Amino acid sequence: MKDFLTNHMTAVLVYLAIVNFAAFIAYGIDKRRARKKRWRIPEITLIMFAAVGGGVGSLCGMFFWHHKTRKLKFLFCVPCLLVLWMIAGVCTFAL
Repeated sequence: MKDFLTNHMTAVLVYLAIVNFAAFIAYGIDKRRARKKRWRIPEITLIMFAAVGGGVGSLCGMFFWHHKTRKLKFLFCVPCLLVLWMIAGVCTFAL
C-alpha cells in the first residue's frame, strides 16, 4: 500500500509541477503579446490553469510579470482555486 501511495503522490507532484510551470509561462507570453498588441491568450484559459492545479504558477506569473493584477476576476478566482487545491491535497494525502 505504501508503494501505491508513493507512486501516486509522485505522479501528482510531477503533474502539478508541469501545470504550474505552464501557467507561469502562459502569463508571461500573454503579457508580452499584450505589449506588442498581438493576439492574446483568452482570459478563461489563464484562469483554467489555476482550476486544473496551476494556482501557484498563475499567482507567481501574475505578480512576476505584473499581468492581470488589476482585474478583480483574477485577484479573486486564482487564489480561491489555489485554496481549493490545497484543501483537496490535504484531504487526499492526510488519510
